[in-house]
Amino acid sequence: MSEDPTPPGGADDAATGEQESPAGDTADPTDERGSDPATDRDGGPATEREPAAEDVPEDVQEYARFTKMDRADYDRVNEFLRDRTYITAREWAIARLCADFRTETGVEMTKIGQNLPRLVPFMTDTYTPQAVNQARASFEEKVTKAGATFLYGAMSGFYTAEELDETMYEVTEIAKFLLEVEGVDLSVEEELQAEDEISRVMREVREASAEVRGEEVKCPECGHVHEAE
Repeated sequence: MSEDPTPPGGADDAATGEQESPAGDTADPTDERGSDPATDRDGGPATEREPAAEDVPEDVQEYARFTKMDRADYDRVNEFLRDRTYITAREWAIARLCADFRTETGVEMTKIGQNLPRLVPFMTDTYTPQAVNQARASFEEKVTKAGATFLYGAMSGFYTAEELDETMYEVTEIAKFLLEVEGVDLSVEEELQAEDEISRVMREVREASAEVRGEEVKCPECGHVHEAE
């Protein structure tokens, strides 16, 4: 891909929502050091004690998901994501860790929080299990909202099929880049197959939504699209 692999410059408790800044942007309630302002104000610890090297679990020692970002800085990773997605660096990293450290009984949030700096190079401090849970919940909420926004745009008839294809190409490239940064190796054939499958699904979404709106109908025999009577 054309992007450089390093961004430019380099379920324990219930989750709480993010705070909104005066400018209307979503503020990150946990800064790059892992400090939760609300927890700090209450006088409680926002971080966990980082285990000594000899106490680090084997699966943490072997974890190599973010090795391509060994010299990355949190603020610059965050800026990269803010320019292209709705999520922050901490939400991205912790959502990935929660998926990778899920067991039959749930997510190992204490392990993630205590070993966060070892697991993700641009995270510089530990998190409490509550802070890990909060970041994961925030990620999930943003994915749902972003998905609803995109799907409405695709179903609304605001865009032509060609415009939707262009949008899908752009967002797919960003998603693939993030996967590659995480260490996922995609072959050219796999990338092309994924793009074709996504385009096919989006065409079906647009056609189905057009029928629901009664604006146009596609002939099942010849594929011709015409105005609904």
